[in-house]
Amino acid sequence: MRQRLLQAALELFTERGFDQTPVEAIAARAGVTERTFFRHFADKREMFFDRESELRDLLVQAVAAVPHGTKPLPTLRAAFHESVPLFERNRPITEPGARLVAETPALQERSLAKRAMLVTALTDALRARGVDARTAPLCAQVGMDTFAIATHRWMQDPSVPLHDQLDQAFRELRLATAALK
Repeated sequence: MRQRLLQAALELFTERGFDQTPVEAIAARAGVTERTFFRHFADKREMFFDRESELRDLLVQAVAAVPHGTKPLPTLRAAFHESVPLFERNRPITEPGARLVAETPALQERSLAKRAMLVTALTDALRARGVDARTAPLCAQVGMDTFAIATHRWMQDPSVPLHDQLDQAFRELRLATAALK
């Protein structure tokens, strides 16, 4: 049902625009009632971010699973690699959803808020590993931004696997930070 609602929403958002598409139209296109829509999503903005809690939990668990003694950024890189199957599985919705977010201020705002929540969760996960209070948020933010760049590149060029995009983005980060010395 969620998939049907997401597909209906994508079609309507493409045809009419996000702001011009009411929830009732999405529900009708999916062949359900508005009530059914609201059983699955809090609102139409939340439709493209409903997997964030799954991603957050996966990343926090993956950070905890990295062998102790691993530095913070390599820890995050390993955790991000664990999330690749989730991104690959959700690409049919994520890709058009990302374009929609880029075009819609209300969705951009929601995206930034969700991303900030992920950074906070990663900061907490790093702190739980003993990373100090000044370093953990810096690494979480830089790591999340690097991951976002990798996923954006993957959306632009799906011929390069997300694992490879991720490794390349972290190599570029390492080179960029080495230039600071």
